[in-house]
Amino acid sequence: MFNLIQRMRVRVLLLFILIAAASAFKNQPSQLYQITSGKISFKSDAPLEVIKASSTELMGLLDIGKKNFSLKIDVHSFQGFNSPLQKEHFNENYMESDKYPYASFNGKIIEDVDLSADGNYDLRTKGTLTIHNVPQERIIKTAVTVKQKVIIIHSNFTVLLSDHNIPIPTVVNQKLANEIKVEVNATFEPR
Repeated sequence: MFNLIQRMRVRVLLLFILIAAASAFKNQPSQLYQITSGKISFKSDAPLEVIKASSTELMGLLDIGKKNFSLKIDVHSFQGFNSPLQKEHFNENYMESDKYPYASFNGKIIEDVDLSADGNYDLRTKGTLTIHNVPQERIIKTAVTVKQKVIIIHSNFTVLLSDHNIPIPTVVNQKLANEIKVEVNATFEPR
């Protein structure tokens, strides 16, 4: 009987400790942030033509504790272009958007930085950039501003179409650049 009472006390004590730990964890600020607004733009600056398009349908998550992130864009969502036919060629002939509907960048922040603290940071991100279903390891510089639990990122980088097996037919090689300039702007807030 004494053993049973002692075991019950231990169980009650363990239950109390678990409840207290869960309560303390629940009161911790969120480490997971999601994009509440984002825009990705690209520009092809070829000798005979400049092509620009953008999308505001950028999706993404950022875990500031683990310094991991995941960004994704629906390739069909890009708007702009010089004509509807150009957008059609972009989706059907180059990006093959029905076959490969998303482009993504998943990786980790290299620098040891506390993104829960307000400030401006120049960071490098390392990860896998997947376009046209072809993954490439990349390190991309990113400017980050943190203010009152809102994280704003801005990044400029280039993408080579040849790195992602996107062919440029000879007939349009003066109208479509192999090197595409990309700009990403996004606002993350606690999830």
